[in-house]
Amino acid sequence: MSADLRLYLVRHGETEWSLSGQHTGRSDIPLTGHGEDEARALAPCLRDIPFSDILTSPRQRARRTCELAGLGGTAKVEPDLAEWDYGEYEGRRSTDIRKERPGWMVFRDGCPGGELPERVADRADRIITRLGAMHGNIAVFSHGQFSCVFAARWIGLPIIEARHFSLGPASLSMLGYDPAHPEVPVIALWNSVPAAS
Repeated sequence: MSADLRLYLVRHGETEWSLSGQHTGRSDIPLTGHGEDEARALAPCLRDIPFSDILTSPRQRARRTCELAGLGGTAKVEPDLAEWDYGEYEGRRSTDIRKERPGWMVFRDGCPGGELPERVADRADRIITRLGAMHGNIAVFSHGQFSCVFAARWIGLPIIEARHFSLGPASLSMLGYDPAHPEVPVIALWNSVPAAS
């Protein structure tokens, strides 16, 4: 890993399903009008940063957030940044799933017909390995639960610990290394949400 690597991790803006709490994996739904405003509010936070690379999930909600934040022109689609595949739980809320399956937790149990936690962790690890060969500032546009897994794996935690992370729509986080101990990965900023104009 390069000690000068700094990742700007952005969750996409609000959608109808993020507002209602429905799990949104494969469904390619757009941002709401408010979600587009949230994405635009990220632009002042990002415009003066010299990015050496910009990566985005293939889902339109992440790509549109990237575009409205002012970074869409040179963004590369990275399939591994897609949200968790929720399988049979796609479009459902956790509270409703737990009525049928008490104690269910996506980070431990995964989803029937969708991804197991180990597979999602493997995707995060693949990206981290690829990023290890890069330098400078990298913008990464992704999704809520996948980004929590990504951050947990960045600092070497097992996927179950992603349950302790939470991200709001159009939030900005930064992952990098401790300047005093450049071999130690850190979360330098988490879940910062700029005010929409």
